[in-house]
Amino acid sequence: MITHIKGKLVEKNPTGVVIECNGVGYFLHISLHTYDQLKAEEAIHLYTHLQVKEDSHTLFGFATQSERAIFRLLISVSGIGANTARTMLSSLHPDQIKDAIAANDVATVQSIKGIGAKTAQRVILDLKDKILKVYGIDEVSVTQNNTNKDEALSALETLGYQRKQATKVVDKLLIKSPDETVEYIIKQALKIL
Repeated sequence: MITHIKGKLVEKNPTGVVIECNGVGYFLHISLHTYDQLKAEEAIHLYTHLQVKEDSHTLFGFATQSERAIFRLLISVSGIGANTARTMLSSLHPDQIKDAIAANDVATVQSIKGIGAKTAQRVILDLKDKILKVYGIDEVSVTQNNTNKDEALSALETLGYQRKQATKVVDKLLIKSPDETVEYIIKQALKIL
């Protein structure tokens, strides 16, 4: 129904924005990923998803069409509502979610607050084929299925680093050199963290 909104940014906070369009202010719920993408510009453009319930009409805003597509896939899973999907997109980059699902990486999906083991497995089971079909195997990172990565992340967590932060660093290292040893990954990650 409403696919995007372009207008003047009136209010901005980490969970929502107000955009004025032709004299009407629209409140859109956003993820932290979208919040980070928004500049201090006056005119902005967000892709939207309208959720209609008996008692409310809720707009969700996204910086990219790709993020909106991942959101729509997530809410199609039984047990994942719009707020949970937004939390997932706030916790991980949309590409990280896509890659984790495609690579059967239950640990990464489960690392999101409020997502248990069964829910993580259901998300992967329901969405893996859709992700691979839509994005193709070539676009999905193969680093997610790397046992050296898992071992390095476990070691970094043991050393007191947060999994989310450590995963970002380790992923960057593995993109540059995917066949490195666990020791190398840990040493390089410690230099960055």
